[in-house]
Amino acid sequence: MLTRGLLVFLPFILSPAAELRTSAPAPVAIVVGFMGGFVGPNDKLHAEVQLAKRLSDAYPSTLQVRMFENHRGDQARREILRLLDTDRDGSLSADEKSNARIAIFGHSWGGSETVTVARALGQEGIPILLTVQVDSVQKPGEDDASIPANVSQAINFYQSAGLVHGRSKIRAADASHTRILGNFRLDYKTTPVSCEGYPWFARVFMRPHIEIESDPAVWRQVEGLIRSKLLLNPRSE
Repeated sequence: MLTRGLLVFLPFILSPAAELRTSAPAPVAIVVGFMGGFVGPNDKLHAEVQLAKRLSDAYPSTLQVRMFENHRGDQARREILRLLDTDRDGSLSADEKSNARIAIFGHSWGGSETVTVARALGQEGIPILLTVQVDSVQKPGEDDASIPANVSQAINFYQSAGLVHGRSKIRAADASHTRILGNFRLDYKTTPVSCEGYPWFARVFMRPHIEIESDPAVWRQVEGLIRSKLLLNPRSE
């Protein structure tokens, strides 16, 4: 089990120091996030939306951030293709695909959609630098356990209590192409997280599931991984 106290060290353990520095301006990068349940992409109560705003505010010229409901995977895929089409000719060249710098993350059903969209992009020859699943719950007809070979690195945060809990293990479909950074279990029995603002039934029946979503330590790790993997440099803004 990974304690919340140890989470603060993860970016330094998981990300080589070389990834934190770059001598040239980074190309435009893309971050896509998927919400859990039936939550809208602009609901500021949720940590995913807060993360998206922090990233957008910090990197207004070098980063494109988009948030989607978890049933809008195809819309997200089309938006990624549009953003990658830098010459606006309606199709992606080999260079436009190979230069892609993409990170995808999601909570609950959004974690499942994260893997599904990454897999769909892989079928179009587009690489993904990072996927992040937070208490991922598999949607019908999807597979959120097997990370496709077009993903360079993937990480999974989960908790195992309550009526709704996340997948405990993700694996690489091809370990020669994908590095699983870890499957990290969180436990909120002795270290509860505030869920103020959530509906009463969520706090009663799904509390651990929304505690991990509300845990600032988890989202600091997600943010640190995104920043380091995409080589985001605030000094270039």
